[in-house]
Amino acid sequence: MRKVRIGQIGVGAWGKNLLRNFSDLPGSEVVIACDMDPDVSSRLAPHYPEVRWTRDPEEVLGADLDAVVVATPPSTHYILARRALESGKHVFVEKPMTLKLEDAEDLVRISREEGRVLMVGHLMEYHPGVLKLKEYVDRSELGEIYYLYAARLNLGRVRREENALWSFAPHDISVALMLLETEPVRVTAVGESYLQEGVEDVAFVTLHFPGGTIAHIHVSWLDPHKVRKLTVVGSRKMAVFDDTNPSEMLRIYDKGVDASPDYRSYGEAFSIRWGDITIPRVRMAEPLALECSHFLECVRDGRTPKSDGMDGLRVLRVLEACQRSLEKGGEPVALGP
Repeated sequence: MRKVRIGQIGVGAWGKNLLRNFSDLPGSEVVIACDMDPDVSSRLAPHYPEVRWTRDPEEVLGADLDAVVVATPPSTHYILARRALESGKHVFVEKPMTLKLEDAEDLVRISREEGRVLMVGHLMEYHPGVLKLKEYVDRSELGEIYYLYAARLNLGRVRREENALWSFAPHDISVALMLLETEPVRVTAVGESYLQEGVEDVAFVTLHFPGGTIAHIHVSWLDPHKVRKLTVVGSRKMAVFDDTNPSEMLRIYDKGVDASPDYRSYGEAFSIRWGDITIPRVRMAEPLALECSHFLECVRDGRTPKSDGMDGLRVLRVLEACQRSLEKGGEPVALGP
């Protein structure tokens, strides 16, 4: 089986993890890597002697490659991904896909015209724990989904080029859209910048879905706790996914409130149900390795990625609406059809 020849642009804090995975996977060969910081290449080059290193993205774009991985600051995603697609290469671009909806739409258009794979790094869509939770939702074991809430918190890493909403929330937005298989009709978002003017360190987002389901997302890089947690409340059962607790990553609670006719008041009586707690077995593997492997399979087989350009568009549409609400002090922003 011929290996997929890869060039990577951006090998910084997160990019180095992509480089490691694409170098280790048997189906790929990293030919060239680019980073503007000379310290990055000098630090990593000894560990990847087979990789050619450069500080010029044009060398990557012009190389004989099958695919380009873009892991640069979000403001550069559009131009680099576009150039790579136009040069006939498949593209893996980190989240957020772009910073403007029209740019993302352009990338989708170009990828279709060129017949090339466009995949967005929505990592949590490949997480075995999230996929196990999705199985419970799809089997209706939780019943009707009432609401869900997620927290993605830490002390650092503080960004300058994007706020906490754009840095952290794509993960939880993509998971909410995947679990509910629909898009919100309205969003609200509030946040505040404490460390740098105009760059929000914390944001509280609420997504309103058809049928009344609500998703609340709290993101911050200015918090004493490291939290990566998602709670889903259904009419039959409830579930908690905790990415920081590998031994009990997913818990299913047979808890709820049951209603029955109350003939004395001609209304309903409510009873609290306390059942068992189930900890499903999750066959764990590194989510990033699964994501990278999926990209290689799509390139080789001509398949559409799970987190393709359209998935990136859906997440970006929500992000843009949240940003508008944030700038308006939390005013509701409707999303069109």
